[in-house]
Amino acid sequence: MITYGGSLPKALEAAGQLARDGIEAEVLDLRCLRPLDTAAIMATVGRTRRAVVIDEGWRSGSLAGEISALIMEQAFWELDAPVARVCSEEVPIPYPQHLEQAVLPQVPDIIAAVSHLMERS
Repeated sequence: MITYGGSLPKALEAAGQLARDGIEAEVLDLRCLRPLDTAAIMATVGRTRRAVVIDEGWRSGSLAGEISALIMEQAFWELDAPVARVCSEEVPIPYPQHLEQAVLPQVPDIIAAVSHLMERS
């Protein structure tokens, strides 16, 4: 799993739950987005042969899309499955907390993406 910022605690929680189910997930925290640590991303993909990019931005025009493109350009032949993205819903982010949580990526969304990726490989 590749993520940053507010999605990191959710990714770590998802990794813990996946570990209980026998899926060992590596979490890469992109602490700096510019310059993007491409070497760390490629190293993670090289070790795991899979990538799930978690981003609180929208799927279209997001950093997750840029990271996915970099992986496809530089590590396509190392992948055992397509790159997966877990992003916010394509709606304006609402102010009430319960609605905000409904549109942002959550732990069950991350677990579902990883599980689906494992099934595809």
